[in-house]
Amino acid sequence: MLFEQTGLVLEGGGMRGVYTAGVLEYLLENEVEFPYVIGVSAGACIAASYLSKQKGRNKKVNIGFAGDPNYLSWRNYFKKRELFGMDFVFNEIPNKIVPYDYEAFQKSISQFVIGTTDCHTGESVYHNRSDYGEDVLTPIRASSSLPFVAPVVQFQSRHLLDGGISDPIPVRKAETDGYPKNVVILTRNKGYLKSPSKFNYLVKRKYPQYPGLREAMMNRYKVYNETVEYLEKEEERGSVFIIRPEMPLKVGRIERNPRKLEDLYNQGYADAERKFKELLAWKDVQSQMVTLS
Repeated sequence: MLFEQTGLVLEGGGMRGVYTAGVLEYLLENEVEFPYVIGVSAGACIAASYLSKQKGRNKKVNIGFAGDPNYLSWRNYFKKRELFGMDFVFNEIPNKIVPYDYEAFQKSISQFVIGTTDCHTGESVYHNRSDYGEDVLTPIRASSSLPFVAPVVQFQSRHLLDGGISDPIPVRKAETDGYPKNVVILTRNKGYLKSPSKFNYLVKRKYPQYPGLREAMMNRYKVYNETVEYLEKEEERGSVFIIRPEMPLKVGRIERNPRKLEDLYNQGYADAERKFKELLAWKDVQSQMVTLS
């Protein structure tokens, strides 16, 4: 079932992305596809297995390895200055332990855009299939590299970090790319807004060579809150369909408890199932509007 002329926009959120994994698992089981998918950070990671149509893979990786210190631990940080074991996550797992189906991904009909943040300018850099070719994991790794707890990633002569810094919910990029109608999956409940960071002084100490990055990190809360306000207005207009948790999540960005993560995954799956008829009705309305125009 193809949602023609409709984009799929995925927020990040670290281990909160397991919610998105549950939503996408339900959509995958019901053979829902989009011609355009864009994600940042955990959203980009979760999207990859959705696009390769590997049912159950997101659950197996993001929950099954959560307790493995090679995947996520302070040991990683003290050894390598990275909380997530980035080589383990983006090399060992997809290439050896739980193989990623690169061939199926390449055959996908969907454009797949990955948002990252340029450390020098602080601006968003988006990567599509023509940019990364067969090397899809490197821009996903860059997009998932959280400041302070992951090293900067070099890709195509740029120094990159977490895409959620500069564009946490990239709906406007989807619109710019020709998709004014979008399904948006958020990992925060309605009413959630970000507050200014209390650690700006640490940003200056950690990244003295990246003034653009520092500015983007200090302004992130403004960008996030403005985007949420914009999304809710677009939802009222009917151009956006939002799936998000109803209540504040009990899972943090670096959650390792498999039981909590599985509950969150099931919550995402159940929310997608509960809203599926509404989503199909929204799709039909969009199709009718296109026909009339």
